[in-house]
Amino acid sequence: MSPLDNIAKLSHLTRRDVQKNWLIATAAGKPIQPVTLNEKQYIIWPAGRQIQYLTQKIIVPEHLAGYPLAGMDLRLILTWWAEDVKIYVNNQFIQAGDLFDSSTRILLSNSVSTGQEIIVTLRLVSPNHDIGGLMKSELIYEYSQAIDPSFVADELTILHNYLQTFYPQNLAAFTATLENIDWYNVTNKDRFNQSLESIRQSLQPLAKPLKERSFHLLGHAHLDMAWLWPLAETWQVAKNTFISVLNLQKDFPALIFGHSSPLVYEWIEKHHPDLFEAILEAYKGQSWELLGGMWVEPEVNLISGESLFRQLLYGQKYFQEKFGQITKTAWLPDTFGFPYQLPQILKSFGIKYFVTGKLHWNDTTKFPHGFFWWQSPDGSKILSLMSPPNVAGVMDTNPIIMTDHALNWERQTGLKDIFWLPGVGDHGGGPTRDMLEVAQRWQKSPFFPQLKFSQATTYLDSLETSNLPIWDDELYLEFHRGCYTTHADQKAYNRYCEILLYQGELWSSLANILLEIPYPKVEIESAWKKVLLNQFHDILPGTSIPEVFRDANHLWQQVISTGEAILDQALQAIANQINLPNPPHPHAKPFLVFNSLNWERSQVISLAVESVNCSVYDLNNCLCPSQLSHDNQLLFLAENIPSVGYKLFWLVANQPAAEQNLTNCQFILDNGLLKVTINSETGDIDSIFDIINQREILQAAGNQLQAFKDQGQYWDAWNIDPNYQQYPLPKTVLKSIECLECGPLRWQIRVIRNLADSEFCQDYILEKDSPILQIKTIVNWQQQHTLVKTAFPLTLNSDFTTYEIACGAIERDHEPESSKWEVYAHKWADLTDKEAQYGVSLLNNNKYGYDATNQQLRLTLLRSPRWPDPEADLGKQEFTYAIYPHQGDWKTAKTVHHAWQLNSPVTVIFINNSSRSNRLPPVAQWLKFSADNLILMSFKPSETASRGWVMRVYECQGENAVIDWQNQLQLTIKESIDGLERAIDSMEQISPWQIATWLLKN
Repeated sequence: MSPLDNIAKLSHLTRRDVQKNWLIATAAGKPIQPVTLNEKQYIIWPAGRQIQYLTQKIIVPEHLAGYPLAGMDLRLILTWWAEDVKIYVNNQFIQAGDLFDSSTRILLSNSVSTGQEIIVTLRLVSPNHDIGGLMKSELIYEYSQAIDPSFVADELTILHNYLQTFYPQNLAAFTATLENIDWYNVTNKDRFNQSLESIRQSLQPLAKPLKERSFHLLGHAHLDMAWLWPLAETWQVAKNTFISVLNLQKDFPALIFGHSSPLVYEWIEKHHPDLFEAILEAYKGQSWELLGGMWVEPEVNLISGESLFRQLLYGQKYFQEKFGQITKTAWLPDTFGFPYQLPQILKSFGIKYFVTGKLHWNDTTKFPHGFFWWQSPDGSKILSLMSPPNVAGVMDTNPIIMTDHALNWERQTGLKDIFWLPGVGDHGGGPTRDMLEVAQRWQKSPFFPQLKFSQATTYLDSLETSNLPIWDDELYLEFHRGCYTTHADQKAYNRYCEILLYQGELWSSLANILLEIPYPKVEIESAWKKVLLNQFHDILPGTSIPEVFRDANHLWQQVISTGEAILDQALQAIANQINLPNPPHPHAKPFLVFNSLNWERSQVISLAVESVNCSVYDLNNCLCPSQLSHDNQLLFLAENIPSVGYKLFWLVANQPAAEQNLTNCQFILDNGLLKVTINSETGDIDSIFDIINQREILQAAGNQLQAFKDQGQYWDAWNIDPNYQQYPLPKTVLKSIECLECGPLRWQIRVIRNLADSEFCQDYILEKDSPILQIKTIVNWQQQHTLVKTAFPLTLNSDFTTYEIACGAIERDHEPESSKWEVYAHKWADLTDKEAQYGVSLLNNNKYGYDATNQQLRLTLLRSPRWPDPEADLGKQEFTYAIYPHQGDWKTAKTVHHAWQLNSPVTVIFINNSSRSNRLPPVAQWLKFSADNLILMSFKPSETASRGWVMRVYECQGENAVIDWQNQLQLTIKESIDGLERAIDSMEQISPWQIATWLLKN
């Protein structure tokens, strides 16, 4: 008999699969009929929160295959896929479960007797979105304090697997020893167990190497802030989880528990101060570890670099203030991929280690490393760990699962120390008593690696780091690609609020410096924390239930209300202190145009006016180019608005603007830089011709709205069907086309098209002196399981496309078999033909999903999944994207600047002529860098230095930059600081892709 046959035979002496023994029952538990198992041996029933009752009577036999059972413990092991589970034993409620707490080992009896009857009844509710399933039902008879056949069988399985993997020369001795199992005396429990003990003693020399390995256990309960439950439920789940852990620590003093998300601790501190004090004491006793450092566990691909800084600033600041120490371990186990610049940002906040397990979910390639250096494009490196894969939200102490992982880990990394995270997660829960009891039992086994509880940071500190591989790239998750697009409202709110808070902080800081206007610190920090909460990795990606988004939208609206009021207050305060020169007309109304970006810019501005007979003059009383728009707005060209500054203009009545002649429009937009021809039958773009460079950029129709069937994915809101391009849907149908404006400041053609039941209203817009074609879009979106993209086939050829990411850019190749067939970008993507020294950038103001080939750029506009939110994205959608043809590459073309300008238009504030003190000039440039590859991320008060100011920039083109800046604020750089505003070595220059922060003083 082979060793595996011997082990299987041994296991069957005390284990029995009882999956087929269930009977379908009534609500009262009365049996109706036997179950039917599917091909996977599952019991399944329909989706839609359908209730399934199952029952079975367990009668304890005298023996199994001859082995006597009397006096043994009896446990029932169950695994299910159900939204709600209730388990009854002998009509007594025993335990509940759900989609996340989805397995159990129920103690049915601690000393069985022959003929003993036990009735088990299950009430299972299928998920609303998926069929329900009972996947495993197994009885196991065991001794919790002594050996038994199943326990020994698991020990032998583990030893066999280690010998086969690392010590194959010892397999023969192992096989020979197993031939000594005393099968003839299986009916004599004592004698048979003695033979098992003898075999164990004989094999212990072969097992000694196992004790050179160690499992480092950290109790954990991954807790999603909101997902298939609303935020309000999370607070109670967190409270229950923490109480459970603290109670278990009384009986299992070795238990160490780790948890992230300072927001959760803050809520506990506020609402349950006694519980918070108990956690604080556990932390002081080193049985509780603080993880993460971020305010929540956010979606990190789609948020801005400054948002990443704020997640860490407020998270680490809270830990420092309440616990006296920051965490060294970034903890993002469930986030859907990670941006290239994250190591640099983490290091700026004292983070030494980065931990995730999400790349185990890759659908195409296995991520090659378990422990490695992850490097940002500036050269910053952080030690990174792939945590063990969790199964359905549960990581228990099953010895076979643990050692299977340990074998794979050692083969991959060469490390004999293994990290393990026992606990129920997603919906909280944490380690269970049974998990800890199983761990204690296996800790005593000579056929199992050492087991000890350890903090994650302690474990990571102990690992050898020499000769580790380096991953010099983003950590792209080959899964969940639909998250870049699903729930477009969350993406739009996030982009708008990130920029709004940047502007509010900037101008409130300047108003404080210039005019001593009180800085609204409390209000701005509160607004930021609401944004950070809504960046959680199941909110911003759009993968939660409707209630979550109702709550999130309420928070977004609060941020917008607060942020716009703060910004308006600061701008009005500045505007009302302007020293006005003589006006061009006695009744001229003065107004300021504010520029929040750190470079000079010009822009066509639309003003709502009471009379169509109006004109605009600049501060030199020169008439500005102007025109009346199709909707009676006054358009004028505001030129040379200073960097982080403003410029005065005058609105004068009774000065008619230029009139338009639309008779010769012919659906062509021509501003002297671009000539754009719109197809009058389809609404697509027939031609985009670069007049200056005499180059056509389209090889086929541009702005094709390409729709595809996109369904059949279990993770509906998360995943795009990998084969979506095989299922194209009918083309759009043109409903109307009209020319709205024909210069001299703006050229505008409106196209309305139907896509099935949805309507796209798109305005093609060219502005004076602008090389960019804007496509302003309003959609009434009514589709289900449909993906729509806009496509631009180009007369270019490139092996890669460059995409903007947080604080930088990344090149991604166009490999045909690449898993990166849908990727994220922030405000732009660019395809440049190096040979032709010509390129095209595709800009956007709130979209994130892109794909590209050698000769085409596409932007993903909308999706329409139906789970978990059956009404995701239905209704009105507004967004703008733009095509920017350019000579040279995206760097020389300043694509970064143009994308920022699309996302952050100038702001107009009319001046109140009363109560004036005339303290400020009519034109001002408060801040400017001589290097145009530096982008201002933040200008705000210091968190630590009185009357100090923090200024943060990032280098945006992968080039060196000199630190040369001018300001009219009487501020100087006091020192270079990190994200926590601690002094670091001063910089002589800024390196490629570097993020730099300074403390300023006057």
